Amino acid sequence: MVDATYRSDLRELNELNFARFDAKLEQRIAELRAEMRASFAEAAAQRAQLETRLTKRMFAFWIGQSATTAALVLGLVKLISH
Repeated sequence: MVDATYRSDLRELNELNFARFDAKLEQRIAELRAEMRASFAEAAAQRAQLETRLTKRMFAFWIGQSATTAALVLGLVKLISH
């Protein structure tokens, strides 16, 4: 009888401890998910900024190359025509 009572008490204590553990685990998982979402959003924003900067630099490069090419072609045309 006493052994059954101890088992019952032990089972209840284990169930309470597991319930607390489970609640803490769920809370920490939720916090981790929120942190991960924030980190992913920040990384996406940084990537978008990087892509914008790279695109601007590529256009500046292309414009410079186009101007250089046009100047060379015009110079060659003038050189050949004289």
